[in-house]
Amino acid sequence: MINLFNTHIESLSIHRVGNKSRNEAIFLSEQPFSLGDEIVPLIKEYFFKPFREKEENYFQFAHEVDLDYNDMFKLASEIFADPSSVHEVSKKITKHLFEQSNHPHIKNGEVYVTYLTNVSIDNNVVDAIGIFKSELQADFLQFEEKDTHLEMILQQGINLNKLDKGCLIFNYKKEEGYKILTVDSNRYDARYWLEHFLSVDAFQDENFMTKKYLKFVQDFAKDVVLPAEDKKEEVMFMNRSVNYFAKNDQFEETNFLNEVLDNPDLIPEFKNYKVDKGEKYSIEDITNFPIANAAVSDARKKMKNVINLDTNIQIKLDFINPESAEKYVEKGWDEEKQMYYYLVYFNKEQKS
Repeated sequence: MINLFNTHIESLSIHRVGNKSRNEAIFLSEQPFSLGDEIVPLIKEYFFKPFREKEENYFQFAHEVDLDYNDMFKLASEIFADPSSVHEVSKKITKHLFEQSNHPHIKNGEVYVTYLTNVSIDNNVVDAIGIFKSELQADFLQFEEKDTHLEMILQQGINLNKLDKGCLIFNYKKEEGYKILTVDSNRYDARYWLEHFLSVDAFQDENFMTKKYLKFVQDFAKDVVLPAEDKKEEVMFMNRSVNYFAKNDQFEETNFLNEVLDNPDLIPEFKNYKVDKGEKYSIEDITNFPIANAAVSDARKKMKNVINLDTNIQIKLDFINPESAEKYVEKGWDEEKQMYYYLVYFNKEQKS
C-alpha cells in the first residue's frame, strides 16, 4: 500500500524528447524548474492521481544477466545515493528515453523527473523518484479584450486531468530491483515504456502471489469445477477459496485443497491443472506464501455470485453467509419438464 498524501516534491526537472525515427530533437533544460506555491498542488495532483486510482501492481528493475546492467536501475541508484545529483541524472534519464523513442508511433512530449520525500509504502516512509511524460495536447480557448469585443484565441496545452505515462521508483527493496509503480494511458506501443525504457518485471511479493494464485483458482473453478459439478458449486468453491485466503496469514496448498474442495476427486484434477497452467500464472512451483489482505479484498469485489439461468431468472448467492446457499439451495432434474431446477427454502420474503 502507498500513501502520497504527505509527499513533498523536492525538485522538478523538465525536458523534452522527440521521436528519434522522425529526426525530432531532444531538449535538455540547464536548470531545474522553480516550483511556485500556485502550481505545486496542481502538479502533484497531475502526477499522483493515476497511482491512487489504479491497482497497485508493483514492478522491479530486471536484467537477464545482472541488475547492474539495467540502465535505469543504475541511474535511480545514483540519485538515491546523492539526491543533489537529480537534475544532472535527469538529463541521462531523458537521453535514455530518447534512445528508446524510435518507433514511428511514439509521440514527442515533455519529460518530468522529480525527487520525492515522505512517501509511505508498506508502512515505511521512504524517498522516491518520479518520472512522468506528457504526450497528447488538448485544445483550449483564451479570450482577449479587443476594443469593443472579446477575441477568441485557440491554443494547445497539456490536460492536467490525464497523465500519459509515469512511474514511481521507491527507495525500497533495492536488492530486488526497487519497488516500482507505473502507468501508461496510451497503448500505441506497450513495450516502449515498460520494456524498452524501464526494463522491469513484475515484483513477486505476497501481493503478486496472492493475486496470481486467486486468478488461477478462479480459472480452475470455471474450467474444471463448473463442468464437473454445476454453477452453484463453482460459485461456492470460489467463495470458500476467498474465505480461506481471508482468514489465513499464510497460504499452504494442501490445507487449502482439503478445506475448499468438497469433492475429493477434484484434488488430483487441481494438481494436473496446475501442472498444465501453473507457468502461465507464475505459480508452477509455489505451494506456500504469505497472504496479502489487500489483494484478497480486491478479488472478493470482483467475484461474481450470481447464477444466470436461460429462463431469464437470476439467483444471487450471499457471500457474507455462504452456509445459507449450502443448506437452503438444492439442484434437481424434473423428468416431466425435462429441465433442471433449483429448490430454494425460506421462511418469509424480506422487504427490499
